[in-house]
Amino acid sequence: ARRALAEQAVGAAALAQLPAQPGGDAGDTLEQRRRDLVATIGENITLRRAAWTPRHGDHLGVYLHQGSRIGVVVDLTGGSEELARDVAMHVAAVRPLALDEQDLDPEVLEKEREILRAQVADSGKPPEIQEKMLTGRVAKFLKENTLLGQPFVKDPDVTVSKLLSARGAKVMAFTRFEVGEGIEKKSGNFAEEVMAQVREREKEPG
Repeated sequence: ARRALAEQAVGAAALAQLPAQPGGDAGDTLEQRRRDLVATIGENITLRRAAWTPRHGDHLGVYLHQGSRIGVVVDLTGGSEELARDVAMHVAAVRPLALDEQDLDPEVLEKEREILRAQVADSGKPPEIQEKMLTGRVAKFLKENTLLGQPFVKDPDVTVSKLLSARGAKVMAFTRFEVGEGIEKKSGNFAEEVMAQVREREKEPG
């Protein structure tokens, strides 16, 4: 089912179109396959995200972790298939927010900058020292959260950027998906949720 979804995602112009795409079996759609899986497994399954990136590099590194709970694809130019997979493994393990500073969401960076600014303001240091502290902490945040700035997971003495340079390689793009990532769990009264479902069923005819 996962392979069918991935193959159909390439041909679909939007995520909303995927449920109606053929599911591989005669007459089935991906939505029907999803419902069948829900009925078989007993757990809710939803299609939340899909990513499609034109391939620009020479190698695609694919890494699946924890049975496919985490999936990463890295588009690499130069280097080798092994290097592309190693970088994909790194992305799975270390979870960079972006490729580099230019690729980082400006809102994420600004939010972090405000948090750090509040921290240095509480230090009681002179304004010029606070500014230097802020600059240093922002640089540290970028190093820790961008792929090229991070120490390579298999050799922490080398950054991913230096590893790629040494191998004559460049990451063109990467995508990392994790099951359940980004879902905000709502807090509430479980008993009330159950009773609400019971009431809904009692309203159903028959």
